[in-house]
Amino acid sequence: MQYIRHAKGALTVAAATAACHAVMSGGYAWARDSAAASGDTLFSGAFEFFFTTAASWALMPLLLRFGMLVLRETGNTPFVLVGGLVWVVLSGYFIDDIDRVGGHIPIPALAAYVLLGTAVAGAGPGHRPDDA
Repeated sequence: MQYIRHAKGALTVAAATAACHAVMSGGYAWARDSAAASGDTLFSGAFEFFFTTAASWALMPLLLRFGMLVLRETGNTPFVLVGGLVWVVLSGYFIDDIDRVGGHIPIPALAAYVLLGTAVAGAGPGHRPDDA
């Protein structure tokens, strides 16, 4: 039944989105603090900023993949690829919004991302191992 797969995908993508958004919010605060501590000199906080961005972009596909595996779903390649690529585009587009103090990606954009991930989760050719 694909409805179960969609539900598992929704749970996975929502949790992964929350985790990656938290990584970005915390990491960008770290970058701002580093820049302020160095007197806002040229490129101060750049390492922290790029490290945070790369960490979030690398973490999303991993969380999607392992989240679905923990929920006993296989055949998740389309879900992981689309979810990871769309996260790069979404978080890259709203990077200035996240980088502000108290900033975040707008809720409608996050909701659209979760809905897209939910739809793609059910499109995979996967099966649950307990379906014999």
